[in-house]
Amino acid sequence: MTDPAGEAKVEVKQASKEVKESENVAEKYSAMTVTKNSEVTMGELSSVFSAVPTHKPVKKQIQFVEDKQEFSRFPTKAGRRSLSRSISQSSTDSYSSDSSDDETSPRDKTQVNSKGSTDFCVKNIKQAEFGRREIEIAQQDMSALISLRKRAQSEKPLAGAKIVGCTHITAQTAVLIETLVALGAQCRWTACNIYSTQNEVAAALSETGVAVFAWKGESEDDFWWCIDRCVNTEGWQPNMILDDGGDLTHWMYKKYPNVFKKIRGIVEESVTGVHRLYQLSKAGKLCVPAMNVNDSVTKQKFDNLYCCRESILDGLKRTTDVMFGGKQVVVCGYGEVGKGCSAALKALGAIVYVTEIDPICALQACMDGFRVVKLNEVIRLVDVIITCTGNKNVVTRDQLDRMKNGSIVCNMGHSNTEIDVASLRTPELTWERVRSQVDHVIWPDGKRVILLAEGRLLNLSCSTVPTFVLSITATTQALALIELYNAPEGRYKQDVYLLPKKMDEYVASLHLATFDAHLTELSDEQAKYLGLNKNGPFKPNYYRY
Repeated sequence: MTDPAGEAKVEVKQASKEVKESENVAEKYSAMTVTKNSEVTMGELSSVFSAVPTHKPVKKQIQFVEDKQEFSRFPTKAGRRSLSRSISQSSTDSYSSDSSDDETSPRDKTQVNSKGSTDFCVKNIKQAEFGRREIEIAQQDMSALISLRKRAQSEKPLAGAKIVGCTHITAQTAVLIETLVALGAQCRWTACNIYSTQNEVAAALSETGVAVFAWKGESEDDFWWCIDRCVNTEGWQPNMILDDGGDLTHWMYKKYPNVFKKIRGIVEESVTGVHRLYQLSKAGKLCVPAMNVNDSVTKQKFDNLYCCRESILDGLKRTTDVMFGGKQVVVCGYGEVGKGCSAALKALGAIVYVTEIDPICALQACMDGFRVVKLNEVIRLVDVIITCTGNKNVVTRDQLDRMKNGSIVCNMGHSNTEIDVASLRTPELTWERVRSQVDHVIWPDGKRVILLAEGRLLNLSCSTVPTFVLSITATTQALALIELYNAPEGRYKQDVYLLPKKMDEYVASLHLATFDAHLTELSDEQAKYLGLNKNGPFKPNYYRY
């Protein structure tokens, strides 16, 4: 009879012997390769590799375990560097960024564009050519904005305008910025979100002479530093603001009140920023006329609805690879953003609940086939929570504590306070980076909640958004800037205004041409009742609407 235990001991002993032989061979080869100015002949290499024993599968496993332990004890230089990086920094590397520059903050580098200018701060100015290709691709699906550029370029309606902007810096925004420059404006730009900047696009804009201060993965300190550099520069004083979220407006109002008072107009495109403007107006502290783009028809009915309907799926798929069929999802808020998200998830087979405080929107959700609930009623059941309100503390720490293991939490509103992320940064919870913009927040009992983009805007932080829809919003923003800048004194008081209806109609008519679509002909009586121009699409007078 054979002794299985004895055979096993022999196997292990033989494996250990071969492991030692392999280590000796590795040491010999290492000594040959690291000797300074030494040359290794083919004969020597042949003798080294011929000494390497052939391993059976079980022995290869033993070798792998020891190698793994050795690697853990002595990490490589790259390993040490990656271990030392902060969570926020490691989550924000652009897919196109130069890895050699990852460890150096753009604030610590002096970069020069081809025109000799250093008035910018981006990740890597060498990426400008790649960014230019991105912008050219975006232009193909922004035909209406390009059409506006061509029509108004000769008139230069923004000549003398000095626009300071704080928006997402993407290829689509770059087309808007270059349109404003073509219409006569001087622009300085920064990012409204620390994760949404496309580094190569920021480089391309800087190369053309636009002063851009933004890069993907800014810290909070970097974020405010970039805003300050845009506003506070010698020999240049802004007279127009294009904002997304109100951070730029807030910074100028608080830190540079004398500059703020000389602003001729503010254009704001987000619900968060508009809310802050209304607060200033109600308190009697808004000393500048402002245009509420967020509540314009072209923004609400297109960007908020159709853009989010497509980009919510893109962002979730890229970050989590989740399958939506059968998943229980709660969408917090049933405004246009919530409507788009709910429709997209329902179409893929998800079971969608809606939370809503407005009775009209809640009724719409019911009529669209969704169950309207309170978040506390379903918090223990749902697989995904998506906030779409623009408010704060929509999902609280208490609710996060009661979520089930493996749940996904993300935000589709502008503000990063909809999910109470600050309450999760406590010693008893462990944060584990899974991939870019994806964190596991681990509770003491082992429960994990998947948090996307650290509670910031999901679609622009984790994916991209449809170019055509952004063209509609960008065209609206451009016309709003033209209107405020050229308005005669006294037309707009120190208050918040909605866009004129005819401006929305003009933007829509520009984009209808893309679909080769035609408006239904109206009788004279119908046209008079609706206030429409029967003789063709509304052609704006840049100095008087």
